[in-house]
This record gives sequence, structure tokens and C-alpha cells, in this order.
Amino acid sequence: MFTIDAHLDLSMNALEWNRDLRRPISEINEREKGLTDKPDRGRGVVSLPELRKGNIGLVVATQIGRYVAPDNPLPGWHSPEQAWAQTQGQLAWYKAMEEAGEMVQITDLQGLEKYLEFWNSRDAKPSVSTPIGYILSLEGADSIVTIKHLERAYEYGLRAIGPAHYGSGRYANGTDATGKMGRLGLDLLKEIERLNIILDATHLCDDAFWQAMDHFKGHIWASHNNCRALVDHNRQYSDEMIRELLNRGAVIGAPLDAWMMVPNWVRGESTPKEMNCNLDVMIDHIDHICQLAGNALHVGIGSDLDGGYGREQCPYDLETIADLQKVPVLLSKRGYTAEDIENMMHGNWLRFLRKAWKS
Repeated sequence: MFTIDAHLDLSMNALEWNRDLRRPISEINEREKGLTDKPDRGRGVVSLPELRKGNIGLVVATQIGRYVAPDNPLPGWHSPEQAWAQTQGQLAWYKAMEEAGEMVQITDLQGLEKYLEFWNSRDAKPSVSTPIGYILSLEGADSIVTIKHLERAYEYGLRAIGPAHYGSGRYANGTDATGKMGRLGLDLLKEIERLNIILDATHLCDDAFWQAMDHFKGHIWASHNNCRALVDHNRQYSDEMIRELLNRGAVIGAPLDAWMMVPNWVRGESTPKEMNCNLDVMIDHIDHICQLAGNALHVGIGSDLDGGYGREQCPYDLETIADLQKVPVLLSKRGYTAEDIENMMHGNWLRFLRKAWKS
């Protein structure tokens, strides 16, 4: 089944992990044997061939560049300008993939419909030469040096943005932080709305989330967010927050990072098998949102696979991202109809995009 994944850190893997994502995932992992600089070396699950194998034809692909103040212990750049420069390098990688025929950027409704027609016109599964469609998103807004930089980003194709990531940010506070946005963050929201960029609510701390809901009138999604009712951590969203997103017409993407899927996960110690973390747990989170909504129209996939972790921290029954094709069967076993499943695998994201881009 045609699948959309609303959150993949492809350029981060290409440039920070030094992975040639054009190669088979087995080859990428083999080349990383013996490396210990990243926790997931040799255990990656994402590559462009695996996307094609899994019929994942459209992805939301990220840029990311964090700024950290002197008192911030998180890793990141020491100036917004450095963070901006990193995102421009990531942009250059996406453009290189376009030039190589590996990817194609989608920026508007006409381009979306043209790409879908191309993908659906093929009789066979994607070949090695089939380009993956991508929508460009920015995870964390620290790299937006000034508000004017956002329009520059829009001009090169940025179509979604999450103001926050982990900790304190220049525009908004994120996971494990608290506090409302200041004037800079509110000005950013206004510019996001003016440019008709999608606001990604993922990672906004509770204070910033509710403030954004009060001030932002544009299109909102949560690209990769699970349920606090199932995993009690501020990274997940409470039922009240999920209901607010539903009221705003959002689609919420289900991620596959184990610590966001099962409670009491200890990074670097827990294993998927011992914590019984499998793809069925993903369905638990999806089903929780569907029960709150009363329908299956607000959930999709936002896997976040290879988002700084690999097979050591994702469902044990997933060897590569192509195994997302196991999800329809699991949804069917939970009683979801064929129409429900098509909506969750791609239809809900497409409906959202068509509405957001119709003007």
C-alpha cells in the first residue's frame, strides 16, 4: 500500500552520520561495523532503496540545526548563524539527491497531484530509479536567524516547521522544558501563518503548545507524537492536547522510537524484546487517538526512524523501514476497515495537504 511517512531525518543521517542513503541498508550497516561514535552504528533501518521497497513514496524530510546558549548542556551550535549554515548544507544534500534523480521536492498542490499521478501510473513496484517525493520541514526553529530568514526558507521550499525541539529554544521551549514563548516566538507564529507554512506542534512544551493554539490560526499537524496516556512523559501529548489538535483538523503521525512507545524505557539499557516493544504497540497509540476522535481521520505515520537511534530502540519486528507494510494487517486485526487503513497509511496526510495548499 502506498505510504506516507511524515517525519524522516534524511539529511541528518547523510551528513552527520555520513550515510550514503542511496545504498542498500545492509551495505550502509556493514560499513559502520566497529564504529562507536553514534549509538546506532551498524543498526540503521532507513535508506532510499528501503523506502522504495516499502512503497513509501512520499516523506516529510527534515532540516535540523540547534543553537545552544552557554548554559545549555545539550549539543548544538554556538550561534544561530552556524545552525543556519548547517541547514543550508542539509538543503544542498537534498538538492544533490534531486539532481541524481533520487528524490523530487513537493512544494504545492500542483506538484503533489503530478507526483501522485506519476507514482500511481506505474504498473510495478518502484524501481531503483523511482524518485522519492519529499516535503521539506524544519525541526526546531533555532536556525532561523531572523524572522526574515523564514521567507528565504519558504522560497527554497520549506513547507512545515516545528518551533521547538529538545530543551530551551530561541523561539519556543520544547521537550523537557517549560515556559511560554516570548515576543520572538509569537512573531514567528505570525510569519508562519502569513506564509501558509504548516505548524508542526511536535516537541512544543505544554506551555508553548497552548500558547500556540491560542495565537496561530493556520494549518497544524503533529508529525511524530504519541500519547501521554500510554507513556507518561512530557514528550507525548495528553488527551486534552490531542483533542485540541483534533478540533483544529490536525493529523498526528505515529513515531517508532521505543522510549515514546512503551513506559519505563531506559535508554542504553532496555531492549525492544524485553520491553515487548513491537509494531502492535504503535497500533495501541494509533487506536487511542482514533478512540478520542471517534474516527480514523486524524492519524498517520511519522516514524522518526533513524532519528538518532536504530534497531536497538525501535520495534523488534521491524528490520527496516520497509516493514511499515506490516501495519495495514495489524490495523485490520484491530477491526479497522480498508478505507480506514488507506486513510491512515496515506489518505489523511493527503487530505490535510490538499486543504492546506488549495489556495
